[in-house]
Amino acid sequence: MVTDPWLRCRAPRDAAAARVVCLPHAGGTAGYYAPWGTELPRGVELSAVQYPGREDRILEPPPARLDALVADIAAALLPLTDRPLTLYGHSLGAVVAYEVARRLETAYGVTPAHLVVSGRRAPSVPVCGDLHRRPDEELVAELARLGGTRAELLRDPGVRSVLLPAVRADFALAETYTHRPGPPLACPVTAVIGTADTEVDEAQARRWAAHTTGAFAFHALPGGHFFSVPDRAPVLALLAGATGAARPPDGAGRSAPDGLCPVPSESESTA
Repeated sequence: MVTDPWLRCRAPRDAAAARVVCLPHAGGTAGYYAPWGTELPRGVELSAVQYPGREDRILEPPPARLDALVADIAAALLPLTDRPLTLYGHSLGAVVAYEVARRLETAYGVTPAHLVVSGRRAPSVPVCGDLHRRPDEELVAELARLGGTRAELLRDPGVRSVLLPAVRADFALAETYTHRPGPPLACPVTAVIGTADTEVDEAQARRWAAHTTGAFAFHALPGGHFFSVPDRAPVLALLAGATGAARPPDGAGRSAPDGLCPVPSESESTA
């Protein structure tokens, strides 16, 4: 039984010395990260945030306001801050993770151990787009272009009717996001992009450095916007390093040929 509406931990580790919390991309789910927790070193416990409107929260309305979403997630994470907490967010999730880190610092006086942001330009780099207002066919075409969703799911009208409301709502959050001026984070920040990602380039990702007084690192990994789908091992190694744990075993994190996760994706060119 799920008792916490926000967090899913598939591999609890009571003796863990550090924790990682993953925040999904637009339309993404906690289930996307289900295998990751078992592939990190045993000293690290991984949880994933479940946004409303998907998987076991499918009957709830998708988030309509980023500030409310961030406030709820930050409050849910407080019990996890008794140990060093690394936040990881991909695409839209990178912005959510950043704003959660800001709220933890300003509202609760808690500084995360590390913020790892993936596939997203820095918050200070404007993003414009109206994909969340476009017809379903255009939205589906963008999801297919990015490659984060299996094509057969997008062809199924029943599946599309379930998936697209959350995708559209999440795109709206991403496309209407405006960075609010404020103090930079105190925690270290690591920015990661795919070498073939058409949605964010190195210059845009490196501007994350301006959002922290801590250390900054940049990594470019092989692949496109969803570079972790065919091989998540490099990302797991970065997360392990961010927590100070050992590198995951070689071979961990490589998906089977049909291992694309059946969750929607999100475009940074418009979101």
